[in-house]
Amino acid sequence: MPDAGRLMAALDATWPALKTDRQDGWVLRDGAGGGKRVSAASPLRDDAPVEVAQAWMRAHGQTPLFRLGAPDSTLDAVLTGRGYRLLDPTRIYAGPVAELARKPGHVELFDIWPPLAIMRDIWAEGGIGAGRLAVMGRAALPKTGFVARIEDRAAGVAFCALHEGIAMLHAIEVLPHMRRKGVGALVIQGAAWWAQTQGAHTLALAVTEANTGACALYERLGMQVCTRYHYRVEAEKEGLQ
Repeated sequence: MPDAGRLMAALDATWPALKTDRQDGWVLRDGAGGGKRVSAASPLRDDAPVEVAQAWMRAHGQTPLFRLGAPDSTLDAVLTGRGYRLLDPTRIYAGPVAELARKPGHVELFDIWPPLAIMRDIWAEGGIGAGRLAVMGRAALPKTGFVARIEDRAAGVAFCALHEGIAMLHAIEVLPHMRRKGVGALVIQGAAWWAQTQGAHTLALAVTEANTGACALYERLGMQVCTRYHYRVEAEKEGLQ
């Protein structure tokens, strides 16, 4: 499996911020309304000054938000001491595409880009709106969207893009009344099949630890937790989306 550094690089490359700056030991992101993943600052070293990142994010109209992993324990403690709360502990799962791939049936899963209206509608129902669709649009090729069909109707969607042999899945969304019917497995296995045709060796995705159903599915399919991260956000801003 790729190491944590390669997986995090693939996560950022396939779900890119509108603007990224590097200052005083920080990677600083302008997410343009695309959510936490493209808006959080992440450290390049453990003694990076918090004030620099805070000032940059506030100047760009963003709530100070930090993404931290296992190597960032010192900064994690500093932010905790300043009243920043833990938000969304997240796992990155990965697995070899050769083991995950299953060619979907003739009308089970379609890879389509740009996304169809029905795909946008399903994403919108799950809270994935224009800001996140813009993130998908910024991602470099090769990339695609997936729409899964069961019972003769669209049931779920996802987005996938490649970076240095890693296919990263994002924005997996299954309609509520279509859950527990195998849609998630169909998307994962079909995405791995597509990724294999694009020359990828690994399929990966990020999921919050709170999403226990999804975590159980990925583990049943043979994916492994390869690294973890979490966010720190100002206490009064804990509900940031």
